Amino acid sequence: MKKIILFISALLISSVGIQAQSSSDTCADASTASPITTSGVYSVAIIDGSEIPDPICAEAGAGATNGEWYRYTPSISEYVTVTSDLPANNGQDTRFHVYSGSCGSLVCIGGDDDSGAGFLSEGGFDAVSGETYYIAWDNRWEDNGFDWELIEGTPPPPPPPVTFTSQSVSASGSDRAVVDMNNDGLDDLVSVTATNININYQKLSGGFDSVNIGTTEADNTPSWSLAAGDIDNNGYNDLLYGGGSGVTFMIANSDGTAFTESSGSTYVFSQRSNFVDFNNDGMLDAFVCHDVAPSVFYTNSGGTVGPEPTFTLGHTNGGNYGSVWIDYDNDKDMDLFIAKCRGGNVSHKWNELWENDGSGNFINVADGFGYYGPPHNNDSNLGDPIQTWSSAWADFDNDGDMDVYVGASSGSDGSHKVMRNNGDKTFTDITASAGVDIPSAPFGIENAPGDFDNDGYVDILTNGNILFNNGDFTFSLHSTGMPPSGPIGDVNNDGFLDVFNGNLRINDGNTNNWLKVCLTGDGGAGNTNRNGIGARVQITSPGLGTQIRDIRSGEGFRYMSSLNAHFGLGSDASIGTITVYWPSGTVDVIVNPAINSQVCINEGETLSLEQSIVNDLILYPNPTKDVLNLNATYGFDNAIFSVFDMNGRRVMNSRFESNVIDVSQLSAGNYILRILDDGLMKSQKFIKR
Repeated sequence: MKKIILFISALLISSVGIQAQSSSDTCADASTASPITTSGVYSVAIIDGSEIPDPICAEAGAGATNGEWYRYTPSISEYVTVTSDLPANNGQDTRFHVYSGSCGSLVCIGGDDDSGAGFLSEGGFDAVSGETYYIAWDNRWEDNGFDWELIEGTPPPPPPPVTFTSQSVSASGSDRAVVDMNNDGLDDLVSVTATNININYQKLSGGFDSVNIGTTEADNTPSWSLAAGDIDNNGYNDLLYGGGSGVTFMIANSDGTAFTESSGSTYVFSQRSNFVDFNNDGMLDAFVCHDVAPSVFYTNSGGTVGPEPTFTLGHTNGGNYGSVWIDYDNDKDMDLFIAKCRGGNVSHKWNELWENDGSGNFINVADGFGYYGPPHNNDSNLGDPIQTWSSAWADFDNDGDMDVYVGASSGSDGSHKVMRNNGDKTFTDITASAGVDIPSAPFGIENAPGDFDNDGYVDILTNGNILFNNGDFTFSLHSTGMPPSGPIGDVNNDGFLDVFNGNLRINDGNTNNWLKVCLTGDGGAGNTNRNGIGARVQITSPGLGTQIRDIRSGEGFRYMSSLNAHFGLGSDASIGTITVYWPSGTVDVIVNPAINSQVCINEGETLSLEQSIVNDLILYPNPTKDVLNLNATYGFDNAIFSVFDMNGRRVMNSRFESNVIDVSQLSAGNYILRILDDGLMKSQKFIKR
């Protein structure tokens, strides 16, 4: 039965542009109702119609119980946009489907779930004059009323650099990951429930082997985030579930066929979670953002993490949402950026950047509110109260350092920001010229980097859209046909990044070249964790110059993306070098690797520390008690130094501030000082008395 939409007055109708068009409970009712024939804003009072839209044309599958139907008959042939992305609908969650044909034999021609801001919907189709179309809204997420707009004559957007094809996959569970679970270098698909881990193992020949692994019921499911990493260095990845009440670790056995549940009793309102070796002992630790208290660290002790946190970091009131570990200052250790939600001008709602001093101490260099006090400050220019859940970090301009896109989740406290790394621990706001202003880029909680078109410049997957990098630090937003937010990886081994969220969104690719790098650390004291998490991978190619990637476990907000480093090469037909800077301090260099291939590198396979020993650094005094003086003629303007003990373990790491290094805190013994300067490496032995 038709529902008549009531309005306060004709004057109000005129002032806001709402059309007195009714919705129908069924397709059959809509087929006899007055059709929409022109652009306008229309209202759904409540979604309680008896006919559920079918077939499903939008993302997110089945689950609706009611629908509201409209009939549309255009007078001329043109492109038509359907959208609920209107200011009046802020905070709501909608989904629609567009059909041609007749009731009982409908054919999908469009539809959308979350391509608008937040969870609102926007999509379009090519309409033919005189044809009948049905537009159906369902209650997959909400029954609430809202306004929607039909816009005729909107020109179709320019085609995106790549397109995506939906592909069904047999997967049980949610809170997903795309990560290599069996150490064969190929990204697998991971979905979980409280009592099951479903892994679709990617086959080299194509397709997947789907395996369900039953588990003891998890005390906490990954309702907020999922992270993966090999905490016991046995070659099989373990999982971290970040739940609303606590943290659960699922530990893989020696052949990856079973998992042991380990949960702590400490209350943690988990948000983003990560695996990272924060104390650089070759074993992965865990970090979990806490919503209402300081964030928590779980220290790895002999291959076991947790189940209880060992220490905390940050504001007593929490407000921590999207953590990501990056080397922002290029000193070859991992720093921590935390995106804050619930924006506002109070101390715990300002974004934070915690700089690692190389000895396991962290200082917030984005203390914009001034809560932490000296030596904390906002010299980095990243401390601000943008309401955000996640950020995307990458070298967007290929100048050798990590920039950041801070994506706002709502407009209540500012908009998105694009911050260019100046290479001196500071950032410049270039948002105005970057092309990401509202409404060009949507609000939302998920932002993650990836070079989706393999042109050599990193793009941003943002809430069902992709901001494609134009190569000049500007971005072009593409919404139609783009993947929803989800974990990112190469799920069909063709060198192009895909997205997994229930079904697969397969990247159709183009003619650009590419390279994938997978890492295996030696694990344990003096070496790097098995996954190579925290490593910096750098490549050079003739046209694009230098590109960098950091290996991270957990970015964006919810999902776990690939641990392989992926590089687009554009039209470059060769690669000069791959350089891997391992967290242990080891450096490997691969010369002239093949393009359009995957290169797997084991820690230390190409270059040992001893191979870089020289005698021209002139360290004095040697032996020394307190300080080392270096030859002033050498030049250390952009250099990083590391000190290793004779077991190869890095015990100091920092950037040069002068030609004098304080080694007074070292124990007596023999050491090696290594200097990295613009790709060159020199080392010299010294004795600490």
